[in-house]
Amino acid sequence: MKSAALLKVGDTVAIAATARKVSEEEMRPAIELLQSWGLQVHIPAELYEAENQFAGNDNIRAKVFQDLLNNPSIKAIFCARGGYGTVRMVDQLELDATKELPLIVGYSDVTVLLAHVWKTLKKTSLHAPMPLNMQTEKANLESLAFLRKTLFEGPQSIEFPIHALNSLKQDMDACTLIGGNLSVLYSILGSRSFPDLKNCILFLEDLDEYVYHIDRMMQGLKRAGVLNGLNAIVVGDMSDMKDNTIPFGKSAYEIIAAVANELNIPIVFGLPAGHEPLNLALLMGYTYKLSLKENLVKLEPVQPIP
Repeated sequence: MKSAALLKVGDTVAIAATARKVSEEEMRPAIELLQSWGLQVHIPAELYEAENQFAGNDNIRAKVFQDLLNNPSIKAIFCARGGYGTVRMVDQLELDATKELPLIVGYSDVTVLLAHVWKTLKKTSLHAPMPLNMQTEKANLESLAFLRKTLFEGPQSIEFPIHALNSLKQDMDACTLIGGNLSVLYSILGSRSFPDLKNCILFLEDLDEYVYHIDRMMQGLKRAGVLNGLNAIVVGDMSDMKDNTIPFGKSAYEIIAAVANELNIPIVFGLPAGHEPLNLALLMGYTYKLSLKENLVKLEPVQPIP
C-alpha cells in the first residue's frame, strides 16, 4: 500500500534550534541541500542566538519554535541539531489539535519533541538526520537519499540482517512505531511527554553511555511498568558504549535483550538508525509491521498517513 508524501516540491520548511547552539557556517550546507530538493527554507532571525551551550535561552528557543508551529506556511520544522536542551523548553509549547501541525524532523535530544507530539496530539513526526548532519564532508549520502525519498514519497521499508540476540520468531501484526533515544526517553519518564507504549513497537538507540547506565535505564522502564503491553522492541545503534575498569559483564544489546526476554517482548537488533553515519528515517507514530524474510528482518510501513 503506497504511503502519502510528507512534503511536496515548493513547500516551505524551517530550521529551528531547540537545544545546542549552531552557526551559520554549520547550517549553510543543509539550507543549500533542502533548496536543491525544491523546498523553500525559512531561517528564523534568532536561529544563531547563543547562551552558553544553548541556542539562546529557554524562552527564546520556545518562542521561535512556537512561532513556526503557528505559521501555516511552514510545512516542516527541521531541528538543527541535538545535544541537550529540548526538555527545558518543551513545556512552554502550545500544541493546537485544531490546526495542522508542521512535520517535526530530528533525533537524539529531539526525542523529547517526537514523544511529546505523539502523546499530546497523536501526530506523526520524523526521526531522521538533522541539518548539522548535512555538512558536505560529514553527510552520509545514503541517509540523505533515504530522507529525501521519505519526505516526498512517504515512509519506506527497511531491511536489515537477523541478529543472534533476536527473539522475534514470526511475522507480527502492524502497530504504531514510537521511541528514539533511550536516555532521553528515560529522562521524561513520568512526565506528560512520555508516550503510552501499549500495543506499540518501541524503537531504541543511544550514544556514549556506560553499559551500566543502559541497565539502570532499562530496569527503570521495566519497574515503572511502561514496557508492559509492548508488541515488540526494535533496537538501532548503541554507539560508543563504555565500560568501567571492572566490567559490567554484558553489552548494551545483551542488557536490553535480557529485559525484553523477561517480559516476553519480541525484540530485534540492528536497525540502521541512530548515531551512526547510516541513520535511516523513521516516521514516529506511523503504523509499521515486522516480518522475517530469509536472513533479514523487514520493518515495513503499512498504511497511509491519516
